[in-house]
Amino acid sequence: MDATTPGAPKTLTHRETLIVVLGVLLPVFMGSLDNTILASALPTIGREFGDVHNLPWLITAYLIANTAVTTLYGKISDIHGRRTTLLISITLYMAGSLVCALAPNMYVLILGRALHGLGGGGLTSTGMVVLGDIAAPRDRGKYYGYFSATYTTAGASGPALGGFLAEYLHWSVIFWINIPMGILAIVLTLTLLKKLPRHEQSHKLDFLGAFLIMTASVAFMLALSMGGVRYPWTSPPILALFAVALIIGSGFVWRLLTAPEPLIPLVFFATQATRLTIAANALGWGSVVGLHIFLPIYLQNVVGLSPLVAGLGVMTLAFSFNVSAGITGTILPRMKHYKLLPMIGLLLSIAAILTMAWRAHSMTLIEFEILIVLIGIGFGGVPPLSATVLQNSVPIHTFGTAVATMQFSRNLYCTMLIAAFGAIVLTGGASEAGAATYSVDGFVRIFYAAAASFALALIAMAMVEAKPLQTSHN
Repeated sequence: MDATTPGAPKTLTHRETLIVVLGVLLPVFMGSLDNTILASALPTIGREFGDVHNLPWLITAYLIANTAVTTLYGKISDIHGRRTTLLISITLYMAGSLVCALAPNMYVLILGRALHGLGGGGLTSTGMVVLGDIAAPRDRGKYYGYFSATYTTAGASGPALGGFLAEYLHWSVIFWINIPMGILAIVLTLTLLKKLPRHEQSHKLDFLGAFLIMTASVAFMLALSMGGVRYPWTSPPILALFAVALIIGSGFVWRLLTAPEPLIPLVFFATQATRLTIAANALGWGSVVGLHIFLPIYLQNVVGLSPLVAGLGVMTLAFSFNVSAGITGTILPRMKHYKLLPMIGLLLSIAAILTMAWRAHSMTLIEFEILIVLIGIGFGGVPPLSATVLQNSVPIHTFGTAVATMQFSRNLYCTMLIAAFGAIVLTGGASEAGAATYSVDGFVRIFYAAAASFALALIAMAMVEAKPLQTSHN
């Protein structure tokens, strides 16, 4: 557990705060890298295993597991401290990486990705919780820059690195590199987080709720991935899967309403600000994560680029987004009307992605790069705004659970949207079995769906009440 004595919050010096921040940046880097590094390698993996239809599961299996345990990690961090939580998360993440690296077929790789997700659920979320522990909402911007630089490096290098490894070495190296990084992350966690303040509070862990949401999600994703491809949408297997998802999903809702401490504490949805902030964050991230996954496939299968070049082509999206997030994260706490800049940014993202849909059949690489830079710049203000507004609205001893609740909602929506994108692309016309090529029309529909999700995020953000930011922990 964290080494400092529990009790009243301890104010750290600037130097002590920086040391703590440095201690969590590598886990944050590992979690952020996972969001982008695999995308460029997906077509290569599909060709090696002769299985294109199950490729979306390499993303959704990770996200389903990640989603189910994110709030558990938040509560574990509130009970036992952030340092212990990080150690558990890193260890599981390394175990999942090992299974993925040694996977002999697609099904073992998917199982490895699920184990990967069980560990990944605590990497980036715990890092943001730590930031909430050591800095008041108004002071958080100056430290968020370090996190932004980490996100920028991971997000920008991920697509190109994944493409390079898949093209010139082997896709399994994507997972092997997590082993030395994980060992180093454990060492840093044990040494640099000793002065991290503790704000523990007793919680009950809702494992039944986690099981229910995982089961319902798997049934729903199976229906989306197989419907219209392997079975007609109205066939008994697909209808049965949807029915199972509905029944077990209803059981999850019942669990939320009746459990002493449900997986998702409904108290965080009691106020309009938290409801709308969580919704805006999830809706915006769904589009960005979906684009990160499917744009490299678009470049390889429609434009005809190699995995490495496709990865290089997409890395500007992550780079522009993270630079924008870092700048706006620093500026927003100083602005009286701090919602305005992210809202203008979302309008820019919507316009850019609609243009991408319009030009998808004949888009040049230069046009593509300009448009994804605009998308990234536009979305960059949403994550820092969401985190700031949420943490401005909850007590410090619930930071872990609050941030985990927001990430749970984000990951659940991302999982559903990515599965829907996969169904849209395959319905749009995957080529003969085993060949990873798709029609342009499927990607056009994806772009329109992403623009619609951005638009809903804009509406939710516009409805959030902009309360003055606190200057100390509550």
